[in-house]
This record gives sequence, C-alpha cells and structure tokens, in this order.
Amino acid sequence: MNNYYIYPNMYIENNQLKKYLSIWLVSMFWIIALMIIVGGLTRLTDSGLSITTWELFAGFIPPLNSQEWQNYFNLYKEIPEYKIQNYSMTLSEFKIIFWWEWAHRFLGRLIGISFLLPLIYFTFKLNFKKLTALYLIFFLICFQGFLGWYMVSSGLVDRIDVSHYRLSIHLLMAFIILSLIYWNYLKLKNLNISREINNYLTFFFVFLIFFQIVIGAFVSGMDAGQIYNSWPLMGNNYFPDDNEVKNLFNINVFNDPSLVQFIHRNLAYLILFVYLIIFFQVYYNKLNNSKVSINVIGFLLILQIVLGILTILNGAQIYIASMHQISSIFLVSSSIYLLFINRKTSLQL
Repeated sequence: MNNYYIYPNMYIENNQLKKYLSIWLVSMFWIIALMIIVGGLTRLTDSGLSITTWELFAGFIPPLNSQEWQNYFNLYKEIPEYKIQNYSMTLSEFKIIFWWEWAHRFLGRLIGISFLLPLIYFTFKLNFKKLTALYLIFFLICFQGFLGWYMVSSGLVDRIDVSHYRLSIHLLMAFIILSLIYWNYLKLKNLNISREINNYLTFFFVFLIFFQIVIGAFVSGMDAGQIYNSWPLMGNNYFPDDNEVKNLFNINVFNDPSLVQFIHRNLAYLILFVYLIIFFQVYYNKLNNSKVSINVIGFLLILQIVLGILTILNGAQIYIASMHQISSIFLVSSSIYLLFINRKTSLQL
C-alpha cells in the first residue's frame, strides 16, 4: 500500500491487469519500431510521394484492379517528382514505390486502432486518471498522422522531395512516441532504481541522441549521405572541401548538405565523448546497478557509429542505411532505460 500513497494516480493493484497492460505496451513498442523501419525504407526508396492524396479510411484497402492502379498513377504524374525526375517511370515501377508508401500508411492506421481499442478497455477496467499518460500518447499518435501528411504535402508542389525539416519533425515524433511507450512499460516493471549517475548527465546524453536523430533526418532528407563518401576526412580535409568554417554559423547552415553531414559526423563524436564520461563514472564509482545498462549502450553506440561510417563509405546504400536506422531504435531504447533507472523520482506503477 505504500506505493499507493506515494503514487496515487499510478498504482495498479490487479496484477493480471497489469500483465495485460504490459503486454499491450510492449506490442505497441515493436509495431512502432517496425513503423520507423518501414518509414526509413520508404524514404530510402523515394516512395513517400507515390500516394498524393490524404485518405484516412479509403486508403486502407490497396488498388484491386487495373483502373484503380491507373488512377493512382495518373495522380502521381501530376506532381513535380514525376514530371522532373521520374517521367519515364512505368506502371510496374510505380507499383514498387506505391507499396512502400501504402505499407507505411497501413501501419499508421494499425497503430491508431491497436492503441485506441485496448486503451478504451483499460479505461473501463481502471479509470481515466490512471491512464492520462497513455491518452497523451494516443493524442501524439493522431498528431503524428497529421505530421505525416504535412510532410508529404511539402513535396507535391514546386519541389521533387519532401521538406527535410518536416521529415525531421515526423521522425522525431516517432521516436518520442516510441520512448514514451517504453517509459510507461518500464513503469510497470519492478526495477531497481539506482539513481547512481548524475541525472542531468544522463538527460543530456539522451538529448544529444534525439538531436542526432533530427540531424540524421536532415542528412536523409537532402541525400547528404551520398556526398563525401570518405572517412574520417571529407574529401581531402577534416572539414568539407566545398565549404568554409564560417558557414557553420550561417542561418542557412541546415540547408547545406555538406555542412549537415559534417555536423552529423561530429555530433556522433560528441555523443561518444559524453558516453565515455558516464562510463568512467559508472566504473570508477563502482555503480553496479548501471553497469549492464552502460555496457549495452556502449555496444550499440559503437555499432551505430560503425554502421554510420559504412553508410557514408557506401553512398547511403539502402541496406546499410536501413541497418543504421534500425540500430538507432535500440540505442534510443537502451538510453531511455538508463535514464529511467537513474531518474530522481520513482514512477513505478
């Protein structure tokens, strides 16, 4: 009963219900992780603009006959991406990019339904106050659908690609939703809360990783990974050959592909440096409860950096670039776990 008095809005006495809630949240975590992976492949295959209309319900079912396929293809022919870049595309080639975008949107609808229906069920079993955090997540999921269309609409007029700014917001929101679901899942577990590492340091580390996700979306959105395919130098120098250091302080710095790639590279080094500070703190002070977590993060961080380097060296080849994004899901999750077990206040359910 002590937990009830300390966290009155979080306490769930029914262990069976708590188990069901846990299974539901971990299932949502993996569906959203899949959504992020498919979204990345949709971007890497330049498929994001293949469906040019917002279809909340009608688009749930894909084209079933040649006439419906032709209608979608004719709509695609009206946008700049087709007229300027893909003017020789055949219907068979169009179907390939269509299926990636359709799968991405289908998963979005599936996530919405899979979150809403169990949420209603648990609301009846518990009460709204205990699930306010989950209702916030559902609101963000709905808002994410709007952001997806907001992103796509930026590529339908006057340009052949979506805005890299809108792409970054869409990706960042996906990781925020994923992290909130994972955080609420962890609240259901009886974990040892160590509070051993400086809370501000772990928060800063997580912040840097999320900022890196934004910059990574800039790199992807501008195809910046297809330039300067060398490492550790960018051309003949550490700084990109086609630029000057003073341009890093220009208001248009995030519109310059080579500078964005430079920032993405060096932010990775900064994240590694901050990680080493935390790693040293854990082992020097013998913070045993955090050792496993910090070791897992170290492995994933090195893997992420290696995959990032390979992505650059191979000109953002689709399979390696996709693996780079997949590993980021695990890196974010392990970092959220470290932040969770070292937070200042316990929020156990």
